[in-house]
Amino acid sequence: MSKRIRFVSLVLALVLALSVCSFSVADGYDKVVFSYATFNNIPTNDVRVSIEEAINAITREKIGVEVELMPVSIWEYSSAVSRGLQGGDQIDVFQTLGDFNVAVSTDMAEDITDMIDTCAPETKEIIGQDWLNACSFKGRIFGIPTMKPIALTPMVVYRKDIADEIGLDFSNVNTPADLTELLRKVKEAHPEMTPVAAVNAGNIGLQLTVPNTDYLSDDYYTPKGVIMNDELTVIDFYATDAFKDVCSLARSWYLEDLVMKDAATTASTAAELMATGNYFCYIASYSYPEEDTAASISAQAGGYPLGAKIIGSAFLDTTAINALTWCVSTTSKVKESALKFLNLTFSDKEIINLLIYGLEGRDYVKKEDGTVNYPEGQDAATVPYTAQLSCGTMGNFFLMYPMEGTNPASLDWELEQNKTAKTSAAMGFTFDNSRVKSQYTAVANVISQYLPGLVCGSVDPEADIPEFLEALNDAGLPDIIAAKLEQLDAWAAANK
Repeated sequence: MSKRIRFVSLVLALVLALSVCSFSVADGYDKVVFSYATFNNIPTNDVRVSIEEAINAITREKIGVEVELMPVSIWEYSSAVSRGLQGGDQIDVFQTLGDFNVAVSTDMAEDITDMIDTCAPETKEIIGQDWLNACSFKGRIFGIPTMKPIALTPMVVYRKDIADEIGLDFSNVNTPADLTELLRKVKEAHPEMTPVAAVNAGNIGLQLTVPNTDYLSDDYYTPKGVIMNDELTVIDFYATDAFKDVCSLARSWYLEDLVMKDAATTASTAAELMATGNYFCYIASYSYPEEDTAASISAQAGGYPLGAKIIGSAFLDTTAINALTWCVSTTSKVKESALKFLNLTFSDKEIINLLIYGLEGRDYVKKEDGTVNYPEGQDAATVPYTAQLSCGTMGNFFLMYPMEGTNPASLDWELEQNKTAKTSAAMGFTFDNSRVKSQYTAVANVISQYLPGLVCGSVDPEADIPEFLEALNDAGLPDIIAAKLEQLDAWAAANK
């Protein structure tokens, strides 16, 4: 080939390369797959696309990104994301549901320390370094916690119309045990109703009413070594008197027909169960005032008038902050774009409300006072799109439209709770379980076998707790506790 031909070929190649690059910058957009957990119905594909188009009209201009939404049922979310990432599916942004340390130790979560200043500066300022520290490991940031009222307070949410009809007095109800007599009155007046509904499968809410318990990076529902009452000694939660008391109360309710019989296995959520009209109450933890909690749930629970009563105290630990952490996946090929979109969920009011409420007019209507509700004649189960029940799990809660019936002034109460709630002595400690992964798997299997029946009352705790403790011991729980204590001692020494 002559030099002239080679020169012309080189020029043509350069022109083609420049044309491709120019097209990519001008017209091409990075696609970011945003996976989130929803307590509401999964939208149909055409409805999902309509939300994506509304979001992309904003993101194309702001950050040069197009977003594909990946909503997953809350109960399937963690396993679905784990399988997807392992199988090579594109998932660029995901959330941890009580298992932040697992996302870090299994190399699912990308280290965003060197990207956050350029890709998410607004979010960094909104969240603050103290909360980012709770989502860090060895000084590196691996996620961003949801910006919301964090301090969770145990409450009983109940049918106010039934309570008023019977004349129930909740003023002296301050613990779960205080509920027993009221539940008996409900059963007597309405034998067709079940007084207590499950929160979700294997959970009637009692376990999380145990005060001053730091789960040391574990899922709230499956602790594997905890500290209690500010004592920096790691113990087996299931061997405590507090756990035995929970199981005994659940068993007494079960034997008196005060709690649903299939609570250990139900696939329904508390809101779904309450919407049937067959249940009186449920127990869960919320970070909103009693009145707002009841008002926000009422629309999801069939529109019945609800009340709420605090039956425990708020408590803050590292898990309270990082339990709902947003991460960029290590497998993402568009990591910076993924973090830029994540940043918008914390800083852009239009984006977060599209994700939570969908399209105005079709999925929700806005009132003159700035609150929102579903269009007339519709509710959470019938609108094409809503993720309203995920409001405390996504982005910046304080940018979301408040539901009709809530008090905007309650935001002050929520922020005050974050500041004044009792704080764990191990705040900031994150456990690395990489040395005991096999024990974690074995212990988790034992917990899934025994725990639902125990905390829902369907088995006899006198007989099953000893078996449970022995099985935990055989599965390696002592190794986990020892590893936690070793790391906690080192953390405490470094953070005097």
